[in-house]
Amino acid sequence: MLPEPYRLHHRADFSRTVRRGQRIGRRDLVVHALVRGYDGDVGANERQDDPATVGSLVRIGGPRFGLIVSKAVGSAVVRHRVARRLRHMCAKTIAELPAETDIVIRALPGAAAADSDELLRQLRGALRKLGIATESHDPASGGRSS
Repeated sequence: MLPEPYRLHHRADFSRTVRRGQRIGRRDLVVHALVRGYDGDVGANERQDDPATVGSLVRIGGPRFGLIVSKAVGSAVVRHRVARRLRHMCAKTIAELPAETDIVIRALPGAAAADSDELLRQLRGALRKLGIATESHDPASGGRSS
């Protein structure tokens, strides 16, 4: 289960991550990632050069994840199963990511048939390729990179 502080909830957060972030496609996933703080987002009443507002946004938790699992993936049962598996994988990668990162994972139709280890390998490989994730130290991976 992915704890609440690590989830994207608002449409604006999803849109910002997909539109402004980096994107990389894999066979069964498309990963969008945005490191907040470097995209120039400033509130409506704040000036970017005002020292009082620089770093004034307090963030609790670590990286935030959002999932997009469309009807192209399968029936409702299949989509929910894919989403549960992806949330579990996100929980495994929290320690490998900077806290100021927003990540949106779009499941492609092949994700329904792919096994969890393969999806996790694709997710970690995509995050490393984007330059966001550190090298994983998972004993199950045998120390190899994908």
